[in-house]
Amino acid sequence: MNSPDNSAGSPSTPRLRASLETFPPYVPGKAPKRIEGLAPFKLSSNENCLEPLPAVVDAMVAHAKDPALYPDDAALALRTDLAERLGVSIDELVVTTGASELLVALTQITSDATTEAIYPWPSFEMYPQTTGLAGSKRVEVPLREDGRHDLDAMAAAITDRTSLIILCSPNNPTGPALRDEEVRRFLTQVPKNVLVALDEAYWEFATAESVVDGVDLVADHPNVVLVRTFSKAHALAGLRVGYAHAHEAVIQGLLKAVIPFGVTDMSQAAALESLRHSDEVDVRAKEIAAVRDDFAHALRDQGWDVPEAQGNFVWLPLGELSSAFEDACVEQAVAVRNLGDGVRISIGQQEGLDRVLAVAAAFHSEHFS
Repeated sequence: MNSPDNSAGSPSTPRLRASLETFPPYVPGKAPKRIEGLAPFKLSSNENCLEPLPAVVDAMVAHAKDPALYPDDAALALRTDLAERLGVSIDELVVTTGASELLVALTQITSDATTEAIYPWPSFEMYPQTTGLAGSKRVEVPLREDGRHDLDAMAAAITDRTSLIILCSPNNPTGPALRDEEVRRFLTQVPKNVLVALDEAYWEFATAESVVDGVDLVADHPNVVLVRTFSKAHALAGLRVGYAHAHEAVIQGLLKAVIPFGVTDMSQAAALESLRHSDEVDVRAKEIAAVRDDFAHALRDQGWDVPEAQGNFVWLPLGELSSAFEDACVEQAVAVRNLGDGVRISIGQQEGLDRVLAVAAAFHSEHFS
C-alpha cells in the first residue's frame, strides 16, 4: 500500500490547505487591563459607545422565544423595509451575519487560485484573510501618506486575472472617506467583469462633503456591490446583521455562498426596529462624530499627524512606536488597537478619551519634541 502524501503536514497531523500559511488569523481587539482605582475602557474594537435604543431592546425581548424554530431565511420583513428606505428592489438585497460573512461570500463567488484580489492596505484585517482563504493572489496597494486610498495605483494593479476589488469608505483603520467623483473616475478604469465591493461599515459617521454613496454607485454600475452593517451606528455588533445591495445577478450568486438561517429571528427584529428609528440612529452617529472631531483636533493640537477621521475612530500613524504607545495606554486601563504601523483609537466615553489624550501628550513630548 502506498503511504499518503503528507507534504502539507507531518504524518501525525491533519493535512490543511497550504494557503493558510500565507495570511494571519483575524485578531479581535484586546480587553482593557484591570488596574485598581481606574475605570477600564475598551477603545480597541470600534464598538458603539452609546446604550441601545430602548425600542430595540424591547424588540429583542419580544423575539427572544421559540429557539427551536428556524428564523426566516429570506429575512423578508427586514429586506422589505431596507428596500423601501434605500429605494431599491427587494431582489437586490441579501441579509447576512454581519458584513464579515459577506466578505467571505464575495471571495467565494469571485476568487480561486487562478485569480487576483486588489484592496487597499492597511485596511480591514479580514480582506487578506478572506481572499487568502480562497487561494486568490492578494494585491495589497499601499495607502497614500494621508491615509487615503491610492486609486490610481489600484487601477494600475488590475490585470486580466483580477476578479475582485475591495474599497473601504471610511477606511478602517486610517479614517478617510472616499469621495464620489474619485470613485466614479476609478470605476471607468475597471473592467465590467471585475466585481468591486464597497465596504461602508462606517458610512453613518461620515460628515465630509461629497462622500461616496454606495446605493447610487450600484444603480449606475452593475459590477459594484455595496456592503453595510448594523454593527456600528446601529449598535448591534453582538447580534451580527449585515446586508449587501447589488444587481440581482450578484445577489443570486451571494445567496449560493451565505449561511442558511444565519441571522436569528431576534437579530432580524432588532435590526428592523432600529431601521424604524433611523432618524435617531443618525443623530446618535453624528453625536459620536462630533466627539471624534474634537478628539482628533485635540491630538492635532498636541502635534500629532492625524488623518481625516470619518468613522467612529481615530488613527495615529506611529510606525515602530505603536507597541510602546499601546503599552502606555494599557497602564492607564485603556485598550487601543495596535496594528503594527499605527494605533487605532475607537471613540468611547469621554473619561477614556481624556486618559488617551494625557498619554498622547506625554508620549509626543518624550518621542517627538
